[in-house]
Amino acid sequence: MGLQNFYMEFEKPLVELEKKIEELREMSGDSLDLATEIGKLEKKAEKVRAEIFSGLSRWQTAQVARHPNRPFTLDYLNMIFTDFIELHGDRLFGDDHAIVAGLAKLDGEPVMVIGHQKGRDTKEKVYRNFGMPNPEGYRKALRLMGMAEQFRLPIITFVDTPGAYPGIGAEERGQAEAIARNLREMAALTVPIIVVITGEGGIRRRAGHCCRRPGADAGAFGVCSYLPRGVRGDPLVRRHQGCPGRRSAQAHGQRYQGS
Repeated sequence: MGLQNFYMEFEKPLVELEKKIEELREMSGDSLDLATEIGKLEKKAEKVRAEIFSGLSRWQTAQVARHPNRPFTLDYLNMIFTDFIELHGDRLFGDDHAIVAGLAKLDGEPVMVIGHQKGRDTKEKVYRNFGMPNPEGYRKALRLMGMAEQFRLPIITFVDTPGAYPGIGAEERGQAEAIARNLREMAALTVPIIVVITGEGGIRRRAGHCCRRPGADAGAFGVCSYLPRGVRGDPLVRRHQGCPGRRSAQAHGQRYQGS
């Protein structure tokens, strides 16, 4: 089954309706007008979709967060940003393809964008290490966030990862140290950091992107100024886990503007 036709078990009623709608569209033509029937089915499909996605269990929400057709960082870069220039390497060991990072413009304003990239097919997933960063990925992110601090650029991160890579080589190169250093150094950054959780990113996996009080084993991309949650993103994210709300984020932005 191709990714375009991928659906989850609880989506079956909706998928069956969408198939019927598609069949009627193919049958409809000059000699046979099925617009009324198609319209009725479309309304029914919208109702079924709302019912399904308004009552998801925690496991179903996790399944949606891990859906293979979800957009990844490179997709958001193409949809939201312009003039993206990817930057590579941690200047210590190498580059990490699980982390995509670089300079871009958002509504004409320069920003630093950093995010996980999982990959679509098997070849790309292996190339991206299934979105699981090595120490060099976290160190690349920290290097570029230091650059953002130097040039007063806001930082936008996209979180979607099963977690830090637990391989022996990663541990030997200092996985825990890289995560801890990111959290320590980022707590001192003065530029705004916006973290968007677009898919996976549980408590133990996302700290390097978004928490002020993470668990020690948690992840490593950033202390955030503001944490919006992606549509059907990680259900475990809560404001009380360390990220300030909108009001404090706005105050942070005002301090940034005045600096």
